[in-house]
Amino acid sequence: KMATTAALRLKDLYPMHIGGKPISGNLRGSDVLPVISKTDGKSVLTHVTMASRDQISQAIQTGLESEEEMKAMPSFQKKEILLDIATQLKKREDEFAHAIALEAGKPIKDAKVEVARAVDVMTISAEEAVRDRGLYERMDISARNKGYTGITARFPVGLVSMIVPFNFPLNLAAHKIGPAIAAGCPFVMKPADRTPISASLLGEVLASTSLPKKAFSIMPCKLDDASLFSEDERIKLLSFTGSAQVGWKLKSNAGKKKVTLELGGNAACIVDEGADLETALDRIVFGAFYQSGQSCISVQRLLVHDKIYDQFKTKLIEKSKALKRGDLMDAATFMGPLISENDAKRCQKWVDESKGKILLGGKRDGTFYDATIVESADAKSDLMRNEVFGPVCTLDRFSDFKDAIKMVNDSAYGLQAGVFTPNLDRSFYAFNHLHVGGVIINDIPSARVDSQAYGGVKDSGLGREGIRYAIEDMTEPKVMIFKNAGLI
Repeated sequence: KMATTAALRLKDLYPMHIGGKPISGNLRGSDVLPVISKTDGKSVLTHVTMASRDQISQAIQTGLESEEEMKAMPSFQKKEILLDIATQLKKREDEFAHAIALEAGKPIKDAKVEVARAVDVMTISAEEAVRDRGLYERMDISARNKGYTGITARFPVGLVSMIVPFNFPLNLAAHKIGPAIAAGCPFVMKPADRTPISASLLGEVLASTSLPKKAFSIMPCKLDDASLFSEDERIKLLSFTGSAQVGWKLKSNAGKKKVTLELGGNAACIVDEGADLETALDRIVFGAFYQSGQSCISVQRLLVHDKIYDQFKTKLIEKSKALKRGDLMDAATFMGPLISENDAKRCQKWVDESKGKILLGGKRDGTFYDATIVESADAKSDLMRNEVFGPVCTLDRFSDFKDAIKMVNDSAYGLQAGVFTPNLDRSFYAFNHLHVGGVIINDIPSARVDSQAYGGVKDSGLGREGIRYAIEDMTEPKVMIFKNAGLI
């Protein structure tokens, strides 16, 4: 069912939500955030209301007051709320996709996939809400423990603070909100200041459900006021997705609260001899350039076996040349702009300074940057060492599989890695020796199943997302021990 033209037209002003209530600022005041077009980097699309420091503090207190109500909520009710959210997201798919495409500069085809994934996340969260994995165990482990048995159950940690990035403004919010509701945790959320529209729409959806109003607040804010989301001692868990530079700094200032960090990466992909080249090529072109490379698991480093290197390189260039760039609302468009012109300039700078051979692309046009392939870049360059977060991949060769694994591991990051190989032993060798959170065999590192354990090691983060794993982080175990229970 197609959304009406009116539904797809952006409003002049979107509200924030504090304690479940929509609050709108003054279009001419300082409490609204302009949302800039990513296509030209200048024109204002709309405005979203921002919270002051006092309002953020008020929202935290409101969430705190909802802890007991959320903790006591029956599992079936949490399930119903989450299924209601999923149903509404599905009904409003076109409206959400349109907003995401405009605010994030994302091709409409990818924006629709993001909405569909958010529906999946809320649906899986509903299923997990009624799966309480408690444990009954015998505890008579020695003579002095004779007669002991125990029950271990998990209880919600309490108020969760969520900080969401710009690249998946709806789905990465869903990955925090769904598990929080399933776990029984109230929450406050700060969307990225460059992509706050879909978060406001999501607040509208949440407010229409039977979720207790005090249980949630969704508020963009000024950078100077954002510290409350990570530092306020009333918060029990900080869940942050974003850059490594910001994430680790927030953790150092977070105090005693639990912290989950989903950070960056410069994901590598190995293409071994004997791999299905056509499949590998199609997937790698997608993984390197979809969303203009603005994904923490985008294919950034390619390692291809000597025996197939030349053939692979020729076809990689050929397939990458065919990608369509342009109108975000055209279903045939594959690549859109980067989130800002400064990011496009940074991509250009890193490529120019990499000392590698530019096989394709390498040119910038405003906020757009070409699909770019760089061969034999300097191992110490920014392009090889850091996260480019743009449509750029490097290409190198290897002859020994073990050396390829070492090359992948030669990184400060460790989020996911892809390995195309028909060899079972090499698949398990990669799984056992790659220093990453996820190893994807016969697919790209950019593959993410929304229910999987997702997260990284080293500078790529701390903890895991993926609904049941996020729920585990948002709960804590409590044990009840019985002495001589059941003896008559």
